Amino acid sequence: MSLSVYLPVLISFFVSVSLGPVIIPFLKRLKAGQTVRGEGPRSHLKKNGTPTMGGILILSAVVVSSLLYVKDYPQILPVLLLTLGFGLIGFLDDLLKVVLHRSMGLAPMQKFSAQLVITGLFILYLLRETDIGLAARIPFFPELSLDLGWMNIPLAFFIILGTVNGANFTDGLDGLAASVTVMTAAFLAAASIGTGARIEPAACAVAGALLGFLLFNVYPASVFMGDTGSLALGGFVAASAYMMRMQLFIPVISFIYLAEVVSVILQVAYFKLTGGRRLFRMAPLHHHFELCGWPETRIVAAFSVLTAILCLAALLAI
Repeated sequence: MSLSVYLPVLISFFVSVSLGPVIIPFLKRLKAGQTVRGEGPRSHLKKNGTPTMGGILILSAVVVSSLLYVKDYPQILPVLLLTLGFGLIGFLDDLLKVVLHRSMGLAPMQKFSAQLVITGLFILYLLRETDIGLAARIPFFPELSLDLGWMNIPLAFFIILGTVNGANFTDGLDGLAASVTVMTAAFLAAASIGTGARIEPAACAVAGALLGFLLFNVYPASVFMGDTGSLALGGFVAASAYMMRMQLFIPVISFIYLAEVVSVILQVAYFKLTGGRRLFRMAPLHHHFELCGWPETRIVAAFSVLTAILCLAALLAI
């Protein structure tokens, strides 16, 4: 067990750290710089030009490490495929926006349609190629499961797409998405060991890759992960949870994802219902705290500590 836990962390960390000094200058030469929205916090304007698409570091490290374990741990293959599938969508979006300078990147319908296809293929795999199915473990009641029959399918689309886009919204401060997700990855590795799901090499690979990436992404960041990284991380969390039938744990272990996406939905709805009033100073939620006077580092620390506590609580609920 130790080799399937410690080695993927170390290998991914080493690959991520080693690729940083190579890929970051390359992204700079490509002029793959982030363009900060004018309506965002003014403190973010200094981030203009910081290279994005750093998710390539994360994905490269995860793939290299995970492929070493696919033969003995075939259960990690669907996790890897969903992670890479969403990562590819994010990569295309980033490529169009920051390299080819198409401000919108992929059209919203193109992006959503691609996400639907990747999600549908993953669900089809679970139903046809495994005996895992789509029923869910109920937290704190390990002997019980929730099975909604055919309704499990639309629910799976909702959960997976919500998780992926929640991760995307979370990626708005230096080190935030990576710090929060490394806690979640550690939980998923521990849960896999405890339940015998045998996906811990992939979870540990993600944890190691993120730890390496954070060396370049903590405040002040020298590279951003972009949609390449954030969509991939959301896919990893959703796929890992479904492989362990723990999709009902996602709102707990990825509470920050949930809070970020819900804050955007509430802000838009409240704005329309009240004719222009705002529920939060700015959405997603991390920007609200910024405008309340919290520095980026404090927000990242608070959100990460909260995630760690919730992951510990989730371990008790298995």
